Amino acid sequence: MSKLMALVDKYEETGKKMGWKINRSLLEKVAKGCGPSIYRKDAALVAASDKAELDRVKKNFLIKKLGMKDSPKLDEAIATVCTEFKGVRQKPRALFYYKLVQNLRKGSVYK
Repeated sequence: MSKLMALVDKYEETGKKMGWKINRSLLEKVAKGCGPSIYRKDAALVAASDKAELDRVKKNFLIKKLGMKDSPKLDEAIATVCTEFKGVRQKPRALFYYKLVQNLRKGSVYK
């Protein structure tokens, strides 16, 4: 099994423990789209309590990767995902991005 698939298995398991219905195919594509960052300990996680980190998620993922326009809607989407991860100390970047894609209905970007 590749490292990517092992991580996707882990992310899927985490999502299911949280009561989420996971679309494995989309999760794989989002994880692959994260590139090498998911293999580096610090970069693999989203620091939801760090405003600068959340601004980077907005700028680099939502605006650049998903092609969205900067608006308060993006901040609300990030806040919603942070709430969905309430109680989870380590928030995997790929799973965080996956929830953003799902909540914003941007799965078509990964088709």
